[in-house]
Amino acid sequence: MKIDQKKSGIVLSYISQGILILSGVIYTPVMLRLLGQSEYGLYQLVFSTVSYMSLLSFGFSASYIRFYSRAKAKNDDNEISRINGMFLLIFVVLSIICCFCGAVMISNIRLIFSGGLSDGEYETARLLMGIMVFSMALTFPNSVFEAVISAHEKFFFQKLIAVIQNILNPFLALPLLIMGYSSTALVCVSAFLTLCRLTVNIWFCIRKLRVRFIFRGFRPRLFREMWGFTFFIFLNQIIDQINWSVDKFLLGRISGTAAVAIYSLGGLINTMYLTFSTSVSGVFIPQVNRIVAESDDNNRLTELFIKVGRIQFMILSVILTGFIFFGKQFMVLWGGEEFSESYLVALFLIVPVTVPLIQNIGIEIQRAKNKHKARSIVYFFIAMGNIFISIPLIKLFGCTGASMGTAISLTAGNIIFMNWYYYKHIGLDIKLFWKNIAGMVRGMIVPCIVGVFIMLFVPIYNWLVLGGYIVLYSLIYLISMYYLGMNDSEKNSLKNVSST
Repeated sequence: MKIDQKKSGIVLSYISQGILILSGVIYTPVMLRLLGQSEYGLYQLVFSTVSYMSLLSFGFSASYIRFYSRAKAKNDDNEISRINGMFLLIFVVLSIICCFCGAVMISNIRLIFSGGLSDGEYETARLLMGIMVFSMALTFPNSVFEAVISAHEKFFFQKLIAVIQNILNPFLALPLLIMGYSSTALVCVSAFLTLCRLTVNIWFCIRKLRVRFIFRGFRPRLFREMWGFTFFIFLNQIIDQINWSVDKFLLGRISGTAAVAIYSLGGLINTMYLTFSTSVSGVFIPQVNRIVAESDDNNRLTELFIKVGRIQFMILSVILTGFIFFGKQFMVLWGGEEFSESYLVALFLIVPVTVPLIQNIGIEIQRAKNKHKARSIVYFFIAMGNIFISIPLIKLFGCTGASMGTAISLTAGNIIFMNWYYYKHIGLDIKLFWKNIAGMVRGMIVPCIVGVFIMLFVPIYNWLVLGGYIVLYSLIYLISMYYLGMNDSEKNSLKNVSST
């Protein structure tokens, strides 16, 4: 049953991500035309401001499964209930803090945006921010119930709800936009769906999983242990904010808004690329914590590290190579000829990030072993280095230089340092991992030859032609990887998924 839950969870995760991508490609341009450039920009400005409040979680949501698995290994149901109660109390308090901070932001909205809006836009921004803050406050308690469902490995239900939410969002918002309700409709629909998801998750945890919450007997010692564990996760969240947002800030100061727009389109491709890796690794998080809690067997962890890494490599490599061959035409068709440089920006971002993405189950292994502190500290200094590297590169190469600086930082920290750290301090067999990955490269030879031929000799001038060649390339890749790259276990898993 657990295997079925994992497979269905992975499939539904990719369906959910596919819906989000289609929404970005199809729904976003329609929404932009209905709202107009000015109001869409206002919506994005308020959204980006409120999104920083997600840092108020302080990394606690990422630590639940570790403490749950430790109590589960001892078969201590009362301890699990106390952990449930403590986490829920923490996140309810964080939700209240979120509302308070939101109220302060709304009352000082003119100071936040520094006189850059008209009086009417300030009023709209105030309304948008109020609804967004309410929606954000709901996500804090919801993260507890999401973590509980993940810990119980009920991935089918969890991912199905995500799919339904991603489908409903554009279908509910679009009619309201057509009726003239503007950006307010977008945030109202989002808040409504967030409330529905929280309600459904509470029902599932209480009625179906029979989860108990004990709120009495708050234990300061356990809280201090949780904070010591989550602080470095929180630090890593801040580092991610720096790495993925500092380039836009520097470009705005040095090169202007046009360069920011070009970089942002390439950055959007990178954001989509990042989401594909967590669809596989996310369903193995409970298993990682269970292994560490029960035996801390590095051989089993290495086996899982390789298994998940191979799956992620197969998925990400078809996206990466496909973007190399067809990405420039896609960017021109999507954004226009003036956004052709976004292709290089995206490449400099997604090529080096591929290695940590196929190894991201290792992050959960570090956390389960409580050895994630060094990663956060090293990444912090590398993020600072990214700023100093990017400034001269931006002056030399513009927005492409900004992505080059990030690529150098990712290579130093996420590839060189982390592979050394996995080998020396986590106990994973990195040599065996890369031997397995190298063995899969032969499955990429034929599709890459075809891709190079198409890129050099075949003109692509519209969406229909582009889509046709992408489908052709994907089929060639799948056939080649099946016969030349996959092992027997992966072939059987693919057969089982296709037959269900």
